[in-house]
Order: sequence, then C-alpha cells, then structure tokens
Amino acid sequence: QLQLVESGGGLVQPGGSLRLSCTASDFTVSWYILAWVRQAPGKEREAISCISSSGGSTYYADSVKGRFTISRDNAKNTMNLQMDSLKPEDTAVYYCAASRTGHPKYDYWGQGTQVTVSS
Repeated sequence: QLQLVESGGGLVQPGGSLRLSCTASDFTVSWYILAWVRQAPGKEREAISCISSSGGSTYYADSVKGRFTISRDNAKNTMNLQMDSLKPEDTAVYYCAASRTGHPKYDYWGQGTQVTVSS
C-alpha cells in the first residue's frame, strides 16, 4: 500500500510563493503518474498538474500554467510543486495523488495540505 504525505502548505500573501512536497513510502512510487489535485471550499476537486512516471512529461491546468512548476525525484521518492505568483483563488486543500493509468483514476491519495492565499 503506497502512502503519500504532503507538506509545505501555509498562509501566503498574494503574489507570494510556496513549495509543496509529496513524499512516498517506497520506491514503487516510480511506477506511477503523480498529480496535484486541489479542492477549494464549495468546489469540486481540480487536477492542476501531473507528471509522468519518468518525469519527462508534465501537464498543467490553464488556471496554473506559467505560475506552477511540477517536478519529481524518483531516487528520493518525492514530488514537488513550486507555486509562484499565488492568487487568492489558489486557496484550497492540495492533495498528492498517484495513478497507474492517469487522470481521472487515482489509486492513492495523500491526506492534503492547506494553502491559503490572503493579505
């Protein structure tokens, strides 16, 4: 059973930056496509970025393209999301998710980390 743990959330002012990390429990994470999925209050979950198992391919939703950067290090069982130029509408719980087949079917989820963008 793969376990995923997110870290790095917090409160940041508009225009600021945060770096989220997702740490997996074992090396099998390298078999999976990894994604960041967020859920804002009263809204549906939104897959905002994903990265292929090798790290060679990435996807960004239009809402974050040009501001967020996804990366992974399979040697360290980690994935990161660098978030720049944050906006209040980025406020959400951010989840790390792993998928063998890609969106929208995810096999494992982390517990989530809160990101709040507010002055």
